[in-house]
Amino acid sequence: QVQLVESGGGLVQAGGSLKLSCAASRLSFSTYAMAWFRQAPGKEREFVATNSGSGGVQYYAASVKGRFTISRDNSKNMVYLTMNSLNPVDTAVYYCAARRKEIAGTTPYEYDYWGQGTQVTVSS
Repeated sequence: QVQLVESGGGLVQAGGSLKLSCAASRLSFSTYAMAWFRQAPGKEREFVATNSGSGGVQYYAASVKGRFTISRDNSKNMVYLTMNSLNPVDTAVYYCAARRKEIAGTTPYEYDYWGQGTQVTVSS
C-alpha cells in the first residue's frame, strides 16, 4: 500500500517560513502527481498546490500563489512545500496527496492516497 508521511509542521509567527516534507513509498513516484491540501477547523479540505509527475507543471491556489512553492525530488520520492510570509489564515492541518496519474489535479477527489497530515499554526 502506498504510504505518505508528512513532516515539518509547527508553530511559527506571522511573516515567518516553514518547509513541509512528504516522504512517499511503495509507488512509482515519477508517475504520480503530488499535491498539498489543507484543512482548518470547521472548514472543508482545500487545495494548496500540486505538481505533475515530472515536476514540470505546478498549480497553486490563489491564496498562496507567490508565497508558497511546491517542489519534488523524484530521486528521493519526496515532495516539499516551502511556505513564506505565513499569516494566521494559513493555520491548518496540511496533507500530502498522491494521484495515480502524472497530470496534476486541484480537487481532493482526484487524489488516491493521503498522508496523516501535519499541523501548521501561525501566531499573530
